[in-house]
Amino acid sequence: MAMNPLSARRFLIIFSVAWLVLITGHALLLNWFGLSLQVAVADSLISNLLLLGVCLMVINTLRFYSPSSGQYMNVVVLCLVLGIFWLLLDRSILWWTLGSEEDYFSFLQRSLVIRAAFGMLILGFISLTCIVWHNFQDLQLNEERKADAEKLAKDAELFKLRQQLQPHFLFNSLNSINALIGLRPDEARKMVQQLSDFLRGTLKKDETQWVSLQEELQYLELYLDIEKVRFGNRLSTEVTCEEGTGTLVLPALLLQPVMENAIKFGLYDTIGDTVITLHAAREDGQLIIQVQNPYDPETSSPKQGTGFGLSSVQRRLYLLFGRNDLLQTSGEENIFTTIIRIPQPGDPTDKKITAPLPSNKLCIK
Repeated sequence: MAMNPLSARRFLIIFSVAWLVLITGHALLLNWFGLSLQVAVADSLISNLLLLGVCLMVINTLRFYSPSSGQYMNVVVLCLVLGIFWLLLDRSILWWTLGSEEDYFSFLQRSLVIRAAFGMLILGFISLTCIVWHNFQDLQLNEERKADAEKLAKDAELFKLRQQLQPHFLFNSLNSINALIGLRPDEARKMVQQLSDFLRGTLKKDETQWVSLQEELQYLELYLDIEKVRFGNRLSTEVTCEEGTGTLVLPALLLQPVMENAIKFGLYDTIGDTVITLHAAREDGQLIIQVQNPYDPETSSPKQGTGFGLSSVQRRLYLLFGRNDLLQTSGEENIFTTIIRIPQPGDPTDKKITAPLPSNKLCIK
């Protein structure tokens, strides 16, 4: 496996320094054993340069051959063969080069066992280091591939969730337009124009995954205008936000299915006028969005039947943040409440909502 240039440069520097230290230490040791400094340096240079060449052969072999768990004996055999080759070649060159020195040949013969053990130790260490290094590189590469595959799968699922929401809303809107054409053609034309603006905004939103709350509320207003044409005076909405929350970010197109769910349970199962409220606040470094709608407990099951809209929102939040506690629903006193918490970049995300959300500044009327 090829290393990046920076890692290869560092490896080369460390390897070169280590070999210089080895050559110096070998020469000093031979000199301590009684050889002259000139002979000791020559012996160390010849032996360790030959050993360096053999080690480079091992490194190059293991670069292209990665043994499995049952093939490590092949590496042992390779080290033995190369170690014997190095020892015989080193002995021949040292005898030919330094054999004329007094008592050197006798010293060389007595040190062959130690030289063989030293060479095998170095070759084994180099081989083990290469195997561990390449296995680590392979593991790192596999982790990167796994992370890329998971990201692609997550992005594909997020895209699928968003694409499922658009036809769902489009079919409802077209059915409403069809019903209005004969009775209220002006409102039908208005709704077609609003639907066109809404879908155009949807296409633009696909280009980015995150938007500010202000942008999301502007887009949500298009959707609410369409729904108000469908339901007339029965539907009214109140969207408020605290000061400073307009710049907080959230996933694009997150609020439309939440409001659609509120309208579905608020209007389909009740009679009379319906007021749906949305409030945005900032608490503990998170964007808190609360949506409330009335419901009839005898005809609705808000704690269980959250429908495709809220389930898709919860799944999307899980894919983005890896948490299942960012969407909470409850139904009390004929009011169904949905609370969404959006962690913000650089802020803590492990705290819970501890107080009712206040309302002090109107964002959209």
